[in-house]
Amino acid sequence: MSAVRSVIAPLRRSALAGRRTFTSSSSRRSESLFVHRDTDYNNPSIPFEFDAENLKRANEIISRYPPQYKKAAVMPVLDLGQRQNKGWTSISVMNAVAKLLEMPPMRVYETKLTHVPRQVASFYTMYNREPVAPNFLQLCTTTPCQLGGCGSTKILETIENHLGIHAGQSTKDGKFTLIEVECLGACSNAPMMQVGDEYYEDLTPETTVKILNALAKGEKPQPGPQSGRKTSENSAGLTTLTGKPYGPGEFCLPEFQ
Repeated sequence: MSAVRSVIAPLRRSALAGRRTFTSSSSRRSESLFVHRDTDYNNPSIPFEFDAENLKRANEIISRYPPQYKKAAVMPVLDLGQRQNKGWTSISVMNAVAKLLEMPPMRVYETKLTHVPRQVASFYTMYNREPVAPNFLQLCTTTPCQLGGCGSTKILETIENHLGIHAGQSTKDGKFTLIEVECLGACSNAPMMQVGDEYYEDLTPETTVKILNALAKGEKPQPGPQSGRKTSENSAGLTTLTGKPYGPGEFCLPEFQ
């Protein structure tokens, strides 16, 4: 029996070594997701105030809600704060949002830390608790993107090899941050990734490198499908409704023509 096990064990380890898990982002301690600990770059003593433009936008958002329910604007106002704070939500941003909405800071922390924590398997990764680079790459590695086109695994490998980082890390020059995310809602254009607010779809290793090189130069590549098709139209061309549309009265009985 021991002889059989000695033969099977290496085979099993070899099979497991070639298998990719559902996510390859670096694992994070639970306390880093739900507990704030002051650091030199993230503590309440660092000032943050909404600038005039974002304060105007925040007040416009708040005006959509009844006065007694303006705290319901917490998520879009947090997003405004994150955008002004170079793409991440610090404790000072959350405190400023709490002050603006006249709600206890803990309620903002709960919204931020519990509902949409960074790099947790939530449907949308909206808020970032740590600083991110200007080019924030969010690569979808959910099932449709794993199966679509060349597959998101190849795109992930391409990005990691080209930038010299792994998911959950930033480049040394501070230009790129890469994470894996759940479904971004562009399944028919898989594989795809989001950079900032833009979607880059129908990716291949070649087009991915082209996008990364353009971003590194400070350019903005054309978003959308990189295959040349428009939006999510059939890449093989039209297969239905290819003939002339029926005119009024066609194929009707004479009395209805």
